[in-house]
Amino acid sequence: MDFPPYKDVILTRDLLEEDLRAGDVGTLVERHVVRGMETGYSVEFFDMVGNTRAVVTVPQSWLRLPTPADRGDVSKIV
Repeated sequence: MDFPPYKDVILTRDLLEEDLRAGDVGTLVERHVVRGMETGYSVEFFDMVGNTRAVVTVPQSWLRLPTPADRGDVSKIV
């Protein structure tokens, strides 16, 4: 599944060297396609006041889209 640009995504693995944890939310910045390799994405992660914490490039499999449960509204979970 390809992610649309500038969407929020959720990290599914810890990146301790960048002080990022699974569950952190970031914004897709760029898609990277290299023949023979998994598609990758550059993702920018922010703190609660909007300062950039990190910009990292990770494989697509390390990301997922948010669900209603991530937003705290369990009434919308199907």
